[in-house]
Amino acid sequence: MSESPRTLPPEALDEWAAALRERFGLDAADVPIALILDLARDVANGVARPAAPFSAFVAGLVAGRAGGTPEQVREAVGGVVELALAWPERER
Repeated sequence: MSESPRTLPPEALDEWAAALRERFGLDAADVPIALILDLARDVANGVARPAAPFSAFVAGLVAGRAGGTPEQVREAVGGVVELALAWPERER
């Protein structure tokens, strides 16, 4: 049994995003890679690493419920990032 790497090289991220877009019928504007990676960074640094994927899911859920346009995605992500940047430091 071979062991798969747990990290994704940058060029593979583009391939993965293309596969997701194809599978779910999404446009490139529907999958803002840099925006979501920035959200994950800000939440991981401002709150905790495990909060990053959960927060990305919540941002997507909020954007979807609002209509799911690229602008609504940016607004939802902005709200999550704003909360993360204002999150008080806690003992970890």
